[in-house]
Amino acid sequence: MILTLVKALHIAALILWSAGLIALPLVLGKHEAGEEQADYARLRRITNYGYTRIVTPAAVIAVSAGTALIFLREVFVPWMFAKLVAVGLLVALHALIGHTVVQMSERRGDYIPPSPLPLVCAMIATMTGVLLLVLAKPVMPDLTPDWLETPQNNHLPLEATPT
Repeated sequence: MILTLVKALHIAALILWSAGLIALPLVLGKHEAGEEQADYARLRRITNYGYTRIVTPAAVIAVSAGTALIFLREVFVPWMFAKLVAVGLLVALHALIGHTVVQMSERRGDYIPPSPLPLVCAMIATMTGVLLLVLAKPVMPDLTPDWLETPQNNHLPLEATPT
């Protein structure tokens, strides 16, 4: 029962996070040089609220629930580590959007955000990669060296372990 609830929470948060990661760059792309102050302020409030109150909490919940699922299901296989790398890329893209939102706030109309097309394409490609890894669960070679998986029977390089 707990596994089902955590998985449902993870999927719901992922949907919200993914939608926000695609929508925010598109909304930021609506910003134009020389626009009225009222339009600029409205756009800034929308992006700031969306990023801080919706997309970022969804990301935290998605990553937290996903981490819990790894331990609940004991999924310690190479495809999961590849998926975690892709999720790390999503987190980096999330931070890039946050940087753009902050730049818009701090420069008060002087900042023109970059074109949303490359960012949205990177998001969609990364999300597709995550989905393919999760749904296909491909057999990947385990690249972990043997010395990391077997005990070495060595002592700590300390004379006495503090108690």
